[in-house]
Amino acid sequence: MSNLRNSVRLMGNVGNDPEIKSFDGNKKLAKFSLATNESYKNDKGEKVTDTQWHNIVVWGSSATFVEKYVKKGHEVALEGKITYNNYTDKEGVKRYGTDIVVSEIIIVNGDKK
Repeated sequence: MSNLRNSVRLMGNVGNDPEIKSFDGNKKLAKFSLATNESYKNDKGEKVTDTQWHNIVVWGSSATFVEKYVKKGHEVALEGKITYNNYTDKEGVKRYGTDIVVSEIIIVNGDKK
């Protein structure tokens, strides 16, 4: 049960074509945004859709898979963990971010041509 301590599963639509970076030793990194939608009815009975955006980070052979097959608009399912980071920008302001670091990813719906 130790893998339940920091575990995330998401299914949603890729918001942008993945950004790919290559490093020494053939290591790869893929980054993209993922939109997840939740719908409900408000007090007036109207359908409301709430969209959450997630920053996705993928390393290694999974990043190679993302580079070859994942594109903007594809629906993907993924599993990973939450990581938090911070940095100081050029103006000296401390910034914070949250990423989902992927351990597994599959394409649910690709190009619909």
